[in-house]
Amino acid sequence: MTAYVITVPGTFLRTLDADSRAALLRALRPADPQHTALGEAEELDMLTVNEGGTFSIRLEIEADNRRGAETEAKKVAGAALSEAGYSADEAPLGAAFVTGIDSEY
Repeated sequence: MTAYVITVPGTFLRTLDADSRAALLRALRPADPQHTALGEAEELDMLTVNEGGTFSIRLEIEADNRRGAETEAKKVAGAALSEAGYSADEAPLGAAFVTGIDSEY
């Protein structure tokens, strides 16, 4: 298994308030990329929200391959958004992609 740092982009179509942001960050905390060497070196934040409601979620995912990591990251992000009160229609996600690989090789 390899630890991947995966970025999942999306757009908030409903405003992200302070309570929802806190709930989202709590739900994402177990997959915080700061636990990886890449996350520490790059000072990666789990959640970046831009003007216009676009956002990026960065997660550490353990997987056998890139595709599995991307799929799992999208599931984790979707579940966290749901826990924070956002439906898939209120915060649609884009395609997940590898930001980095934290491997001992």
